[in-house]
Amino acid sequence: MPLDMGSKGTCLIGGNVSTNAGGQYYYRFGSLHANVLGLEVVLADGRILDLNSDKPNRKDNTGYALHHMFIGSEGTLGIITKVALACPQLPSSRHAALVSCEDWSAVRSTLSEAKKILGETLAAFEFMDEAVLEVMPAKKRMLSGKHAFFLLIECQGSHEQHDAEKMEAFLEVCMDNNHVVDGVLSQDLQQVHSMWELRESLNPTIKALGYNYKYDVSLPLDEYYQVAMDMRERLRNHGFADDAQVMSWGHVIDGNLHLNIVRTGADNHEEDLELTKCIEPFIFETVVARGGSISAEHGIGQSKNKYLPMAKDPSTLALMHSMKGLFDPHGILNPAKYLPHEG
Repeated sequence: MPLDMGSKGTCLIGGNVSTNAGGQYYYRFGSLHANVLGLEVVLADGRILDLNSDKPNRKDNTGYALHHMFIGSEGTLGIITKVALACPQLPSSRHAALVSCEDWSAVRSTLSEAKKILGETLAAFEFMDEAVLEVMPAKKRMLSGKHAFFLLIECQGSHEQHDAEKMEAFLEVCMDNNHVVDGVLSQDLQQVHSMWELRESLNPTIKALGYNYKYDVSLPLDEYYQVAMDMRERLRNHGFADDAQVMSWGHVIDGNLHLNIVRTGADNHEEDLELTKCIEPFIFETVVARGGSISAEHGIGQSKNKYLPMAKDPSTLALMHSMKGLFDPHGILNPAKYLPHEG
């Protein structure tokens, strides 16, 4: 399966395709647009489309690639009932490292070295900031000390010894150049799993702390963490410094940031409408101003559709509405979702 994510124990493939879900191995295997060979789709009028799903071919150039219209459309154009996926071979070798960096420049340099030294074996490059690691149980952190950023790097290949040597050479270069100040290298597959357990437990851990405002965005690498800094400054300036904490992680290798604002004050498990007004639409305006996207892999739904005009020009939105009208003229498929309301 070319898709892997923290919610793999509960999510469904239909939902993954409908939202064009990404996950931690996006850099290695690409998006679902790159891996879905075909779909079976039921339209609003009951017609069933076989879009290279029954006998899927990797190369099929017979007409419009219509299945791509339904990937990421969140059920607003049709209901996906069958998926044909291209599934890569499982790697026979996996190695991971958990390292810490003191500043954002060091994170960027470490990523550059990973691409250069690990090359085709580089599978994942995950980022976590100090704020979220501080609330994790000590036994899960694996690294001691306070550092600004933590990175989880995985390589996958076909030769155990060769891949291990590449990972060791990569860490040696990063430490010699002071890009990485501390780190631990997996010694077996169980330690690889332990590192991913840390990364995948971030979400449930902060959920237990208080009400979560969650934002899934993408940004250019040089602007990636600036949005979190902007948000912290805005909370301070509007008197929420003691009531909310910004915690971030994400798939930095593809520009995807998961920015979380956690309520820490009294009655902290309920939404604070004043805090919501402080966060939105500021967070989306900031992301767009810094050249990013307001939705990287979690879709639009009914919480972001009103902000879609920030991301798409009027001509593009008009065409999207026309497509919705063509496929679903009576508006019965996932109504009031995805597209902004007209008029």
